[in-house]
Amino acid sequence: MKKQTTFLLIALLAVLALAGCGLLQEPEAASGPIEAIPLATQSAGVVDAPAEAAAAPTTAPTEAAAAETAATEAPAEASSGATVVFTIDQSASQVRFQLDEDLRGQRTTVTGATDQVAGQLSLNFADLSQAQVGTIQINARTLTTDNNFRNRAIQNEILDTGSFEFITFTPTGIEGLPASAAVGDTVSFSLVGDLTIRDITMPATFAVEATVVSDSQITGSATAIVNRADYDLQIPSVPNVANVEEEVELYIDFTANAS
Repeated sequence: MKKQTTFLLIALLAVLALAGCGLLQEPEAASGPIEAIPLATQSAGVVDAPAEAAAAPTTAPTEAAAAETAATEAPAEASSGATVVFTIDQSASQVRFQLDEDLRGQRTTVTGATDQVAGQLSLNFADLSQAQVGTIQINARTLTTDNNFRNRAIQNEILDTGSFEFITFTPTGIEGLPASAAVGDTVSFSLVGDLTIRDITMPATFAVEATVVSDSQITGSATAIVNRADYDLQIPSVPNVANVEEEVELYIDFTANAS
């Protein structure tokens, strides 16, 4: 009887400890559907124009007037040089993180995902030096894995989503874009910027591959690797979980449509 009472007391203390550290508490729900921050209100990442273009001599007034007249008289179907704003379509997009851990002695790959990702980009397919990418937001409260216990640990303890609902990536530059792209083309480039998780911001680079599906739609994926230690993402000490990987792989699979 004494042993049974001791066991029950230990079990109760364990439950209270887990509840106190948030592993048994329901996480905060999302404050609402995520929406893109309008690109027009931001200082977005901009590709610098090629040096030779910047150094070109100023066009004489008569030449400029002639060029403007020619552009005005161009047929409508030749307006592929227009700049278009694209908005991420959440119904066809997903953000994922992935890392490995030992779970009950078995090496396991953990994947968390959400469709609550938002952002805008501005493209002129005829002149990609004008490309802009706005702030990309992810609602961390909606990230889920295949385990509710793990979900509570991630949201209540690791990411503290009650206080920090959003993960944000603010681009500061785009590297490696070609001069132009046409429908059907797939292009690869690097998106450089600042990644904020909780209250810590660190530089990060996403490798992006995007396909021009049509004049009004692009699809693609972006990947990056970050270190947990850089963002002070501590794993709670719980039974049966050990050797959680330091490197976290981030993936953004996106479809963006003309706004």
